[in-house]
Amino acid sequence: MKKNTSSDVSRRRFLKATAAGTALAAGALPMPSIAQSGPKEFKIGLIGCGGRGTGAANDARNAGKITGDTVKIHAVADLFEDKVVPARKSFGVEDKNAFFGFDAFKKLLEVGCDYVILATPPHFRAEHFEAAINAGKHVFTEKPVAVDPFGYRRFIAAGDMAKAKGLSVAAGTQRRHEKQYMETQKRVADGAIGDVVAGRCYWNQGGLWSREKEEGWSDTEWQIRNWLYFTWLSGDHIVEQHVHNLDVLNWFLGAHPVRARGMGGRQVRTAQPKYGNIFDHFATELIYPKGVRVTSMCRQIDGCWGDVSEFVVGTKGGTNCRNEIYGPSAWKFSGDQVDPYVQEHIDLQASIKEGKGSLNEAKNVATSTMTAILARTACYTGKEIAWDDLVQSNERLGPEKYEFGPMAIPAIARPGNAM
Repeated sequence: MKKNTSSDVSRRRFLKATAAGTALAAGALPMPSIAQSGPKEFKIGLIGCGGRGTGAANDARNAGKITGDTVKIHAVADLFEDKVVPARKSFGVEDKNAFFGFDAFKKLLEVGCDYVILATPPHFRAEHFEAAINAGKHVFTEKPVAVDPFGYRRFIAAGDMAKAKGLSVAAGTQRRHEKQYMETQKRVADGAIGDVVAGRCYWNQGGLWSREKEEGWSDTEWQIRNWLYFTWLSGDHIVEQHVHNLDVLNWFLGAHPVRARGMGGRQVRTAQPKYGNIFDHFATELIYPKGVRVTSMCRQIDGCWGDVSEFVVGTKGGTNCRNEIYGPSAWKFSGDQVDPYVQEHIDLQASIKEGKGSLNEAKNVATSTMTAILARTACYTGKEIAWDDLVQSNERLGPEKYEFGPMAIPAIARPGNAM
């Protein structure tokens, strides 16, 4: 595979470097949000053995080290054998519990596991989540959880099913498990900055990895291996990555936008077929209830200013959402906290031990995913898009049937065209 340039650093590592104070302090005590019982052995199934999946699996194991539980990666599954084999060896998984192929996730769900980690390209998330809930599994799902309205509705329905079954669901929107964010949000909810009147959020950084097509790969295989650059697989980077920031704004505002309008395009990542059909920059205005406006920007272009942040303005002050409040009720977070990527697994494992499915983040992560889809649609079309119209649309991205073979690169969106 072709080596990356200055963007070899993973997005998750990039976020850790830009969010001050998120590292696990030496000797820091865990802070699970749900009371824990005695030690437990967790058997985990990993669906999606790429960098994010194996990273989440290690976070789950580190959670057990903090709480005194035993956490074992018991089964692994991926579309590609060359992803499964190293994961199986790394985690010490038995051959009989290692699966690859389009139906690998179904085989894994037949294995006895306490919960499953969903970390395939986002296009497949809703189907895998639905199958996991049908199989009675607790779930840790990476974000985003859909790439289109069809997937959003499917995920929401499965989340409701999880609630009815008493299954626990945690999502990879880790800021909701990060102590400094949580304490800041609580103060805002208690009125520390008055009524929220505006906000902004950014994820502006350089480019990321890409994969050239190798000999023997079909069009379908290459697109899935190079999934970041195809809207049907990733949702575009506004959905796949910027969803983190949009989730924070939804959280702090206690609502989702009702309309969106914006613009975006491809200025630098234009090489075909390498960069598929996604944009490299977006700028969106999100209109929330009561006329609250949020400016949203995201970009993946080398050599430009970078900023990964959120900010909310109120009638009595403002906050960076992460760790500080400005104005008459000025405050700044201090103290230790557990790495939020580990904390989210501590919280999920605690909920599973409690046995009541009290942690269910399905609706929150689905709503934030749909917020990003709304913003993307506004930019792709050049139209002002209403939430209610879009969530009821029949848009479904990707093929009807999954198989290796020819697949044309989807057209690049051209603003001004009809939806």
